[in-house]
Amino acid sequence: MLYPELFKQLESVRWDMGRDIPWQSFDGSKLSAEQAQTIKLNAITEWAALPATEMFLRDNRHDSDFSAFMSVWFFEEQKHSLVLMEYLRRFCPELQPTEAELHAVRFEFDPAPALETLMLHFCGEIRLNHWYRRASQWHSEPVIKHIYTRLSQDEARHGGAYLKYMKVAIARFGLEAKTAFAKVGVLMASARRTTQALHPTNLHVNKSLFPRDTIQSRMPNPQWLEHWLDQQIKFDAVWETRVVDRILHNMGLLLERSFGTVQELNKYRKELARELASSLADAGSPKPA
Repeated sequence: MLYPELFKQLESVRWDMGRDIPWQSFDGSKLSAEQAQTIKLNAITEWAALPATEMFLRDNRHDSDFSAFMSVWFFEEQKHSLVLMEYLRRFCPELQPTEAELHAVRFEFDPAPALETLMLHFCGEIRLNHWYRRASQWHSEPVIKHIYTRLSQDEARHGGAYLKYMKVAIARFGLEAKTAFAKVGVLMASARRTTQALHPTNLHVNKSLFPRDTIQSRMPNPQWLEHWLDQQIKFDAVWETRVVDRILHNMGLLLERSFGTVQELNKYRKELARELASSLADAGSPKPA
């Protein structure tokens, strides 16, 4: 089991909202109304860890180890929403999200393959780490800069934990896991070819609720994420390349191959898909007499 060791590791570096956030350093002259509004919307987005956890627990009933780890992930992700709301409570109380706004992003996700979902959220942690690093640079108020740095570090640690579970999955499921991870890896490393950010909060997860079937579509301002990325924190091609490079690097560690480009990963994905199809075909063939 990974959960006991991951619990100890994450517990040892966990920050305390009362002691470790320098609230006394707040400088209101360095916080614009525009910046404060993004903090509210980000707090609501982080609240989506609640339905994501419900999804993980439902789709991983077969895996008690991973499900137990969700207690750590959920606690830390929900704390991200809480610390942003605490910032608003202290310094911009008129912008605190309402309970209705928070509850709007809690809805049931359609069942999905556990392996693909694991890889999707692993890539999501890499992307969030980079988004929050850039957000810390964009903000000028010292307390929120510190908070975003803390959040980015948490996301990196969560990505590392997911990577360990992915290694376990490969040991347990072999070719099936490799194929699933490569498939989603290609998708998530291809953001430059899409018109919107590729992150779990921006993907369609409940067909019956379309078009309000993504986290972002249920926000007070559904367009805020794209505006935040493109116009505010300016998450440009340089930063996107860093995300892609980290995904490819970790895919190399996971699959024990080197991938310099998304195209190389996609080529390997096709090899795995053919190998898996052949394996399944052989398994379904009648035994010789």
